[in-house]
Amino acid sequence: MQALRLTLRQKRRAISHSNREKFAKRLFSQIQELTTFKRGQKIAIYLPNDGEIDTKYITNFLKKQDFSVCLPILDNKILKFSKVNRHFKKNRFGIKEPISTQILNAKQMNIIFMPLVGFDKNKNRIGMGGGFYDRTLAFTKCQQNYKNPKLYGLAFDCQRVDRIKTQTWDIPLDAVITPSDIF
Repeated sequence: MQALRLTLRQKRRAISHSNREKFAKRLFSQIQELTTFKRGQKIAIYLPNDGEIDTKYITNFLKKQDFSVCLPILDNKILKFSKVNRHFKKNRFGIKEPISTQILNAKQMNIIFMPLVGFDKNKNRIGMGGGFYDRTLAFTKCQQNYKNPKLYGLAFDCQRVDRIKTQTWDIPLDAVITPSDIF
């Protein structure tokens, strides 16, 4: 798994700046096709890191529409979420997190857009290897037919693999969205 993760990370980092921009715009169009946003929803997204697909067009749209847009914050071995603001600090991995007093948990989110390293057609994901999203979202396995949050992985098309061997702790996604497809 480590070798595959490394290869996929190299692939996404190798994408040119001009293609990244084009793919980010296409990703936003795909999300508009898949998702109907409703007033009052709390939507978690991420700031791109390590070559991840950019979410700026999605974030800007959501902010202009007055949605509660939240970013992940490390809390020991799980993720919490905080509304986007202008003040950030870097976590232990060097990723920007909002500085906030209002911290929400994953159960309070309506939609979580998450980065990934790799995915397959069955909506399984490979993350960076820390297990933060899997631990944070473990409650979804205990709830039959849970409705919230909807879990959407965002990726470049080149991150698709034939099959991911899953583990018992892996949390499947509701969809994976790339610039050219929705799985």
